Amino acid sequence: MIYTVTFNPSLDYIVDVKGFALGMTNRTASEMMFPGGKGLNVSTVLRNLGVDSTAIYFSAGFVGNEITRLLRQRGVNADEIKLSDGCSRINIKLSSIEGTEINGMGPAISEENVDRLCQKLDALESGDILVLAGSIPASMPTTIYSDIMKRLQGKGVRFVVDATKTLLQNALEYKPFLIKPNNFELGDLFGVSLYTFEEIEPYARKVHEMGAENVIVSLAEKGAAIVTSKGEFYTLPAPKGEVINAVGSGDSMVAGFLSGCIGLGGGESLAGDELMHAFKMSVAAGSANAFSPSFGTKEEILRLYEEL
Repeated sequence: MIYTVTFNPSLDYIVDVKGFALGMTNRTASEMMFPGGKGLNVSTVLRNLGVDSTAIYFSAGFVGNEITRLLRQRGVNADEIKLSDGCSRINIKLSSIEGTEINGMGPAISEENVDRLCQKLDALESGDILVLAGSIPASMPTTIYSDIMKRLQGKGVRFVVDATKTLLQNALEYKPFLIKPNNFELGDLFGVSLYTFEEIEPYARKVHEMGAENVIVSLAEKGAAIVTSKGEFYTLPAPKGEVINAVGSGDSMVAGFLSGCIGLGGGESLAGDELMHAFKMSVAAGSANAFSPSFGTKEEILRLYEEL
């Protein structure tokens, strides 16, 4: 079973505002609301691909209630940890101005509630996959992902970490099965700028040497690169298409890769055709998301897979 953990989920309010002007009243031309947060996104795309997972997340207030309602409406197995105080965050994203968004803070999470999460995770078994993804509230220590991985060491659980900076660095010690930074996030780890596959390769190899088994690095419209568990380096170009919505593309890539791994035994390393199948599923899922108003459907993902 695949489990995803989201510490700081959101209700994403995505609006198209034509001719947005500061200091003026602006009206939306279109608007959508989705449950957001990287782990929830991974579970949603897995559901689209027909793969079961359980989304574990913290939920607070009326926004948390709506996040849960929308997840269940999509067929996601939603396992919320309800907080008694605060309110889950609302993120505002302006689709008409690329990269412009306002993200909320999210509620504080007490040590007692972290213990509730850990008790759920203690039930994971050998062969299960745990996805730790996204940001954490300011009240949480930056060791929280590595603390969870340390707690579950020796149980045969495979870890996927999709995070940035210190959260990711701390997790590498526990040898995650997969990490998926984009080129900017990988560059941030080493204080460099990376814009080409040639520039990416030595740094992707470095995080592989630091502990990550498989490393996928996305490079927007140029495609993606992977360093495999065997130290091999491959690239794939992105399929051609009009980018409509880049939000969630990285999460879709994680889901696509995991869907391509289904059927492999716990702890096995990917190799050969199996590896390339999972990598192609990753790039196809990320591209399908970018070319759609929301997450890609199974049909859209498989169509793009055939183009790779």
